[in-house]
Amino acid sequence: MSVALKSWRANEGPKHLIMMFWIAVNVFLFWRTFMLYFSGAQYYYLHKMLGLGLCISRASASVLNFNCSLVLLPMFRSLLTFLRGSQRVTGRCVRRLLDKSKTFHVACGVTICVFSVVHVSAHLVNMVSFSVRYSEDFPALNVAQYRGQVSQIFTLIFFPGVTGVLLVLVLFLMFTASSYCIRVSSYEIFWYTHNLFIVFYIILMLHVAGGALKYQSNVEAHPPGCTHNNLSSWTNHKAAGEKGAEFSGAPQTVCQEEAHFQPHFPQVCLRCLYCAEWLYRFIRSSTAPVTIVSVVSHPCDVVELRMLMSGFKPRPGQYILLNCPSVSSFENHPFTLTTVSPFYGSIMEMDILSTCIFSNLIGSSALLSRPRVHVDGPFGSPSEEVFNYEVSLCVAGGIGVTPFACVLQALFDDWRQYKLRRLYFVWVCRDLQSFYWFADLLCGLRERLWRDNRPDYLNVQLYLSNTQGLQVIGEERYRFLSSRLRIGRPKWKLLFQEIRRANQLKRVGVFCCGPKGISKALHTLCNSNPHTGTAFEYNKETFS
Repeated sequence: MSVALKSWRANEGPKHLIMMFWIAVNVFLFWRTFMLYFSGAQYYYLHKMLGLGLCISRASASVLNFNCSLVLLPMFRSLLTFLRGSQRVTGRCVRRLLDKSKTFHVACGVTICVFSVVHVSAHLVNMVSFSVRYSEDFPALNVAQYRGQVSQIFTLIFFPGVTGVLLVLVLFLMFTASSYCIRVSSYEIFWYTHNLFIVFYIILMLHVAGGALKYQSNVEAHPPGCTHNNLSSWTNHKAAGEKGAEFSGAPQTVCQEEAHFQPHFPQVCLRCLYCAEWLYRFIRSSTAPVTIVSVVSHPCDVVELRMLMSGFKPRPGQYILLNCPSVSSFENHPFTLTTVSPFYGSIMEMDILSTCIFSNLIGSSALLSRPRVHVDGPFGSPSEEVFNYEVSLCVAGGIGVTPFACVLQALFDDWRQYKLRRLYFVWVCRDLQSFYWFADLLCGLRERLWRDNRPDYLNVQLYLSNTQGLQVIGEERYRFLSSRLRIGRPKWKLLFQEIRRANQLKRVGVFCCGPKGISKALHTLCNSNPHTGTAFEYNKETFS
């Protein structure tokens, strides 16, 4: 049980600790803002007009403002890549937390949607209160033009009301288009609607700058509830009675001047930082020249794209965002670098494997003219951590092998420079032809390790999930892969038991890039490690 707790603490502990801290901050912000508007002197008259609707609307707005800033943090790709590559700045635990940035982004997004409903509902109550409790003594506080005005009318003609309706519509589009079914069936809808966040933040700043709710700016000269000759007798009597109940025995104060009210102003610091980071990436990707050297067709409708780019310094396991204007001017798709090598001076040669973007260019005239592409990156991914364990298990499903291809290539170039001393590589495919994508690389690495007297360094297991018919890798030069090929699906529990026996009292890095079924099975086994002292740390490849 202690070892299972150790594995759970390594895989889930930091993530849950951060989430608990984030929830606590949200609760604190909501409660602090609620009490500020409930009992704050500067909001005394506004609270008397709106009641709890004011407190709830402002408390939810505080949570919204906090999460609307945090939701952008996982999108700071350049910053996250810098932190991941700074070995002296961040430890392995912190770097693994960076892999959960997408989960944090989703959590902030859901929180924004939930508290938007709370915020809108509270403001609908406030609109009714503005109409019913119209104040003739403090006209600056009023939103309604007269007592009894229909709240729906002045909501639509009032600037914060219009921007609020637009914000709800944009948020609804972004939230619904982010569902799993839409992302799988039509990624373009998700992409374009999610980029409405730019419109969302512009409207949000205008919405806050509208100044619907105001605070009293001269509390010292005009204490809440003080008597003033210009105020109506009803207001003075009500204020004196309420303040008398609150401050029993205190003498009634006299106002030195009339109450003055000012609106709040928006806070946009972090959002401006994200705009700066986005602009930097846009300029970098637009100005850096990219030359397509060759496009090669591989089995199973897979295309290999080989490019040259100057000033490009990636690390094994990183990925890029690729844009091809001839396919789409605005869409950027993530691709893992399968091979990176120096070409001439500061020019780097890189390869990627694609199953979608460039498939429609094969055999077309666009291929002959070498379509123009833009590259944004490189960016960090969990696969970079493969080298930071003594023992690593890499599991790939189909085209999910691409993050590990660059790892294998780096080991082929010089495996001695890394901390890694044993690699378990498992590759599951439906089609036998898929194994030919990196057959030469796998066989070459195995021969290199045999020459270096380390035959136990690499453990390769290939699984063909399609069990119909007899299928083998018949070529003589791929005899090594043929001996490692098995029909069916891996028995993960037996594999983990084998790794435990061979690597007791060690931390094993588990890396997965494949279907959800494989990922879930590996994640469960990593957290349920029973007897030996081996701890498995789970890492899931995602492109946020």
